[in-house]
Formats: sequence, C-alpha cells, structure tokens
Amino acid sequence: MKAYRVEGKFLMKDRWQPFAKEVIGDNEDEAKERLLSILGSRHKVKRRFIKIDKVQELQKDEIEDAVVRYIVEGKMVEGKNE
Repeated sequence: MKAYRVEGKFLMKDRWQPFAKEVIGDNEDEAKERLLSILGSRHKVKRRFIKIDKVQELQKDEIEDAVVRYIVEGKMVEGKNE
C-alpha cells in the first residue's frame, strides 16, 4: 500500500469547500475512489459534487495522518517478516 494526498473541493450547501486528505491505495485511481467513498459517507456528498484537483504520492516521511502512517509502516514491516 502507498500513501497519497488528495486535494480538491466539494460542494457543501451553496459553497465549495476545499479539502486535502491523506488516504492509502495501491495506485492513484484506488486513492481517488477511497476519497470519494469517505467524503460521500461522512458528508453525504454526491460524487458529481466532488472535484479532485491533485493526487500526490507521499514518501514515508511526508505522511502527516497518524492512521495512514501506521497502516503504511505496518504493511511494510509485515511484508518483511513473511
């Protein structure tokens, strides 16, 4: 698994709200899909009201989200132990 930072905006009532979210995925498309799922679930936003501007792959030292860091580092350690 890799870590990605996805940036963009979504329509909340009558205003476009900017966002930047770190997610995990095997590739950029999976990271986008995960982000769409998260925003739809948490904010009840339809996919057509979410605009993704940028998807950036992150190195281990660039990850700010503790959960994403734990998952990425945990997978790496797990892979070495097998």
